[in-house]
Amino acid sequence: MLEQSSDIAVIIENGLVKDVAVASDDLRKSGFAASWIGRPWIDTVSSDSRTKIEALLAPGENSAPIRPRQVNHPSGGVRDVPVSYRTVRAEGLGPTIALGRDLREVSELQQRLVKAQQDIERDYARMRKAEARYKMVFEAVAEPILIVTADELLIEAANRAAGKVLGIEPDRLMRADFPGLFLPRASRAVERMAAKALATGSGVSEKTELASGKKVNLSASVFGQGLEARLVIKIDGEGAAALKGDGDRTQFLKALEELPDALVVTDEDMRILAANRAFLEMAHLSDEEHATGARLSQYLGRSTTDLNVLISTLKNNGSARNFATVLRDRFDSEEQVEVSAVATGDSRPALFAFSVRIVSRRFTADPTPGEELPRSVDHLTNLVGRMPLKDIVRDSTTLIERLCVEAALKLTDDNRASAAEILGLSRQGLYSKLKRFGIDDKA
Repeated sequence: MLEQSSDIAVIIENGLVKDVAVASDDLRKSGFAASWIGRPWIDTVSSDSRTKIEALLAPGENSAPIRPRQVNHPSGGVRDVPVSYRTVRAEGLGPTIALGRDLREVSELQQRLVKAQQDIERDYARMRKAEARYKMVFEAVAEPILIVTADELLIEAANRAAGKVLGIEPDRLMRADFPGLFLPRASRAVERMAAKALATGSGVSEKTELASGKKVNLSASVFGQGLEARLVIKIDGEGAAALKGDGDRTQFLKALEELPDALVVTDEDMRILAANRAFLEMAHLSDEEHATGARLSQYLGRSTTDLNVLISTLKNNGSARNFATVLRDRFDSEEQVEVSAVATGDSRPALFAFSVRIVSRRFTADPTPGEELPRSVDHLTNLVGRMPLKDIVRDSTTLIERLCVEAALKLTDDNRASAAEILGLSRQGLYSKLKRFGIDDKA
């Protein structure tokens, strides 16, 4: 009865296996029945399952079932055999009966599920990267392009160039009626052009007028997306021709990309739209995609307040120069930098461009003998934003000391003993300060 009610049944008394009943020939071949009798049940499982056996054999109320536990039995194969046991005690001080269910099929299904999930996640990651590349290329193309559904002629996507030609923000073009962008008498011609392109499957052109009265040339081609068709609409006209002139700036943009100073372009929300190679190297990023969409505050500024000061200056004055702050890489390492920025006030939405230059090495480029000291009050005020206040106060004290020493030497006509006396210092203390401040000993 026990053999038929479970895959494996074990009778245990005082922790020792008294009898084993196995329902499966496969389990029987693994040595489950032959090698267990007379051994402690806890010795038949792997080391990580021993505590579970102790819990199954723990004393409890008579005839009360104990919560099932999954244990692993070593076998002659590569993998252990997982079995889910529940134990029931006979009345009085009788033996404990352990009823087990073979979980090998369940474990195999779980492994297949995990592998399938991993494959899906890898495919999804590849799709996201491909989609990101498609969007970047789509936005970078200087030619105005619209993606239109074949059945309803609704706009699914529009690049920035198309938005400029049509005079409408690309986001507002989403799900807009494509024929509705044209004059009423021209919209029917646009519908016929779309129908002809879908019927023939080849490119079709049409001269028409936008609702604004601007004359444009349209060319439509068809591509399949799953079981549905889409139309790729290219716009050519006066506005589009002006945009194509931007292609002449390719070499200029390439030069900016290779510039050794870091360049970053953000939107009004300070989210990064583009970054050159120098910025990626400063931030230790392998690809521009890792920076695109992130907030500038993630990499620039000691704190949110620090960056807000720069942005406020930029918005009020249109530009900012030599703003001292820090740049953090993705490992949270900081580098002293100077930032110059400009706002493109003639574009809507506004864009902000930042030039970032590392200056931490510049501070020690011309070291003086001993500790580098502040040279003037102007030098101290220029340290605001580059150094903590306590360090600036320390340097201020050093500057005052040096000025007092120089004044004492001037008053005493370079007499070291008299200068030490009016300063309240010993001659040895004065010589120490002269050496520290780099003042030549002419005596």
